[in-house]
Amino acid sequence: MSRFPPPKRASARQIPKPPQTPQKPSPPPPPAPKAERLQKLLAAAGLGSRREIESWIEAGRVTVGGRIAKLGERASPGDEIAVDGRAVRLAPKGVGRVLIYNKPEGELVTRSDPEGRPTVFSRLPAGRWVAVGRLDINSAGLLLFTDDGELANRLMHPRYEVEREYAARVQGELRVDDLAKLRHGVQLEDGPAAFTRIEAADQRSAGGANRWYRIALKEGRNREVRRMFEAVGARVSRLLRVRYGPVELPRDLKPGEWRELKGKSLEELFAK
Repeated sequence: MSRFPPPKRASARQIPKPPQTPQKPSPPPPPAPKAERLQKLLAAAGLGSRREIESWIEAGRVTVGGRIAKLGERASPGDEIAVDGRAVRLAPKGVGRVLIYNKPEGELVTRSDPEGRPTVFSRLPAGRWVAVGRLDINSAGLLLFTDDGELANRLMHPRYEVEREYAARVQGELRVDDLAKLRHGVQLEDGPAAFTRIEAADQRSAGGANRWYRIALKEGRNREVRRMFEAVGARVSRLLRVRYGPVELPRDLKPGEWRELKGKSLEELFAK
């Protein structure tokens, strides 16, 4: 047995590690596009009003990712959305445009008519125009068109109570109790309805076969004004819309002509 201790093993040389540069935290991923109701998304893109698009969805005309969409479904701008098999491009939302149009009698508020009758859209410039409300074929006057589906919805939906004003020529003179009924409400087949205002427009026509009245209401059901007068036994022979919200029918705008709304008038409309 050796009297000397065993030799020490040479230890491996410790090489110092270079200082590490602190890494910056990775930026958070961009937020996913907010999912919205499909009809709201397509209306904002100017394809139509919410009500119109809802009817498309119910008819199975809208698909999301190749699958037929259901009413109430949500989607994002990045989803593959198509209407009637055609892809929809959801462009970034810009400032909406609004046209005012003086509709003549005899025109339909529809894009096409199987009977070949004239439509209001045939007179408008190119664009994705949505009609703000309707006027029947025998009515005339102010119509608004916009490429902003959200604006169209706000102007048409009853909960926003946007007032419409008309000049109505009525056969015969209404009695005092008839006027009271129209102010307080008459019952129609689709619910009660009332004018917010009704007054004789021209006292010189008193006693004649026809008389003009100026009326206003805050909704726009199908043929509502005509049906309200019929509910008190009267008949409207002419109906002219002269105002929609803050927008009045310009006196120098001839029937069949349109004009783009600009400046303060446009700002007032978007502020509704």
